[in-house]
Amino acid sequence: MKNLKKSAYLVAILAFISFSLNAQNGSAFGIKGGLNYSANGDYFESINENSKNPDRNIGYHIGVFGKIGNKLYFRPELVYTATKSDYDSDHFNVKKIDAPLLVGLKVLGPISVFGGPSLQYILNTDFDGIDIDNVEDDFSVGLNFGIALSLNKIGIDLRYERGFNNNEATFIDNNIGTDVTSRIDTRPDQLILSLSIAL
Repeated sequence: MKNLKKSAYLVAILAFISFSLNAQNGSAFGIKGGLNYSANGDYFESINENSKNPDRNIGYHIGVFGKIGNKLYFRPELVYTATKSDYDSDHFNVKKIDAPLLVGLKVLGPISVFGGPSLQYILNTDFDGIDIDNVEDDFSVGLNFGIALSLNKIGIDLRYERGFNNNEATFIDNNIGTDVTSRIDTRPDQLILSLSIAL
């Protein structure tokens, strides 16, 4: 009975290894989605110039990806992203289009590492219900890098994203009875967990 159990474990391990070694070989195209654990930069009120550091919050993303190559590969993505940061009791929401241009390298079986620039276009921002139209730059560039696991047509990756340049949004806040010009750094700082499916 013990030998039968050992044989079953051995067969299962060998099957998993052979399944893993055939993971997403070659070029592919597919869909992806997942969760973002993010925060933006500091929030400043001109009235006192004291900054508030954001608390991280959960957002989401959904999009498509392509993959060209095998051991060394190029992976462009086009993703709709919604993030949220908390500043005390206030919330700052960002909706944007991300276009990461990633280069990856398989390092061990189905495991690869990757990195590259991410082009970002801000679609909409609001702070505690106030729409903010005057973001300094709607278009900005960030950096993605992370680790991925690919099993057949399913992929999971965990990455870190950081915006390269300060990108402030300014708005008029009238919560205290007088108009106060406030600023928020919209640059992302986030961990991203994604599930992808090759079609």
